[in-house]
Amino acid sequence: MTSTRITVLITTYILIATGVVGTTAAHADDDPPGTEASATAPIEVDSNDPDLKIPDGATLAQAKVLDIKSVVEEQSGDERREDTNTSVTLALQAEVLFGKDSAKLGGEAKSRITGIAEEIKTQNATRVRVFGFTDNLGSSAHGDVLSKQRANAVHDVLSQTLNDPGITYEVRGYGEQYPISDNSTEAGRKKNRRVEVTFPRTEG
Repeated sequence: MTSTRITVLITTYILIATGVVGTTAAHADDDPPGTEASATAPIEVDSNDPDLKIPDGATLAQAKVLDIKSVVEEQSGDERREDTNTSVTLALQAEVLFGKDSAKLGGEAKSRITGIAEEIKTQNATRVRVFGFTDNLGSSAHGDVLSKQRANAVHDVLSQTLNDPGITYEVRGYGEQYPISDNSTEAGRKKNRRVEVTFPRTEG
């Protein structure tokens, strides 16, 4: 009688254990990969380890917010907008603004520049940079002169449209310096022939 009861108890225990194992395995199949339980104990970190301490007299660097840049370009490439945490840069292709090898503004140019002036008003900017650029065709000296003349032409329309004595302008011509595309192709040179208007973003 006693022997029979012991056998029954052992059999019951084995069945229960098998059921538990089966249930656990089925549950694990439903969990995302990498969430399985680990039998390994977490690594202990010794807070007194000298390699984890800052040397005497040293300080941590100030926290810094990284500048995030967003660039949006029209499919035609005629206009390019670059936003960062601190500034806005609007670039217009020279062909949109001027005739070939010219610093005289065309009819469409003024409406485009007026749009930039509205953005400057929206940002309440008091400092505006107007920089001209060319491709690498022709002489470097000619590119420097032409890019400055084009920057001056855009500046003149901006300042007349805004009519705000509180705005300070910086106008420069950089010629073939600072290309944004490959000068070995016409498509690249077209992007490099541009005038950029840059101003600070409104904080907050």
